[in-house]
Amino acid sequence: MPCPTHTPDSGRIVILGAGPCGLACADELTRLGHHDFLLLEAASAPGGLASSVVDEAGFTWDLGGHVVFSHFGEFDRLLTELFADKELLHHDRSSYIRYREGWTPYPFQQHLHHLPPEDATACLRDLLTTRPAAHRDYAAPADFATWLVTVYGRALVDRFFAPYNTKVWATPLEDMGSAWVAERVAPVDVEEILAAFLGTAAPAHRWGPNATFAFPACGGTGEIWRRLAARIDTGRLRTRARAVAVDPAARAVTLDGGEEIGYDRLVATGPLDQLVAMTSTCPAPLRTAAGSLRHTTVAMVGLGYRTPTTDARSWLYFPQPDVPFYRATNFGKYAPANVPGAAVDAYSAWMTETSITAGQDLDRDALVHSCDRALRRQGLVPEQAPLATAHVEVIPYAYPVPTLGRDEALAPVMPWMEERGIYPRGRFGTWRYEIGNMDHAVKMGIDIARRLVNGTREELLAAAPLVPSVSAARMECRS
Repeated sequence: MPCPTHTPDSGRIVILGAGPCGLACADELTRLGHHDFLLLEAASAPGGLASSVVDEAGFTWDLGGHVVFSHFGEFDRLLTELFADKELLHHDRSSYIRYREGWTPYPFQQHLHHLPPEDATACLRDLLTTRPAAHRDYAAPADFATWLVTVYGRALVDRFFAPYNTKVWATPLEDMGSAWVAERVAPVDVEEILAAFLGTAAPAHRWGPNATFAFPACGGTGEIWRRLAARIDTGRLRTRARAVAVDPAARAVTLDGGEEIGYDRLVATGPLDQLVAMTSTCPAPLRTAAGSLRHTTVAMVGLGYRTPTTDARSWLYFPQPDVPFYRATNFGKYAPANVPGAAVDAYSAWMTETSITAGQDLDRDALVHSCDRALRRQGLVPEQAPLATAHVEVIPYAYPVPTLGRDEALAPVMPWMEERGIYPRGRFGTWRYEIGNMDHAVKMGIDIARRLVNGTREELLAAAPLVPSVSAARMECRS
């Protein structure tokens, strides 16, 4: 993705989308003294995919699993400015995978000694057999399914990686690339695994950037973005302002009510396929390329119960097909204020995530019933505990899928847009799952603001080219 330095003539900057990326861009423009901008948000409130809602029973829910951790000083600075010390709660991650009738600590592959002996032996045997080949072939391009077997062996893949990732992505793993695995599935340390088997050492439990994480004490993840939005000058942030057309020649955005808004530079943080579809002069080959991009749709089912929060774990993974959701988050554990009156001695809250087919006619009542029964069946909720609330949010664009053809599809689209003063950024603007966390989105927003005002090079995109090196890849299974 090109990020050239240049002498800018930014003029009026219009930003589409008041999620983390758009809000960070607007905030940085203000900090730089560039006040000729307008931030447009289609929804009734800012926050985007990182919004939170309070249901009628008083439970707070996020739109999917979010925790606060950071790769970037700018994101750390922002949190420090927005929150006092006691307004963020800090946690050590405690996550487990449901396997057969037990719970295996995350990451699964580092805790094989927790498995039944026959499973542990099969996984270790395959792992020891495949590791030499994995090191030889690590940089070779491969689909995700082949990559998994090459690196972890068939036994581990069959028992965890294939069923879990199939549930998450709702996409054949053979259709996915492998070059995106930067911090998404944990590495294997064979020496640690063997030491754990022999009882001479315990494997490390806290791999990954979210081994420790923070969470707002009140208001859910959305509280971060509500506070950031409050710093933006009145009149420069408009909600209920949905863009439906972009005319690059006229440098104008048309809203769904017919209003036209001119711009000199356009920062677009919404889904790239939608941006291409609404851009009037975009050539047919680029429309075809953008149309090939795939994404997941997720149903978040938040279930609150009249039973105390006693489970100390953060979140749990479910690879088995008889559980509808792939992940369940212990939301009352994140912050007591996520349950009514912060009464964790009386209430508990489980936020579940289920991948569904985009555009399908979802039977919400059936999904609620299925998720409720699964939580009780898995022992997370007492059988007799009354259900206090059930809240469903469908996230049409949840995660961009890193398909085999993704980078080839992006390659012509991004330069064409930038040549016309349009800068797609954010999780779905760049369509890059590997740089799709909140801190990445904030960094992209700050970087593009600095580039447009000062002509400085964008640091994140310069460090994350379209086809990253797989040789340094690691993997994790939480976004």
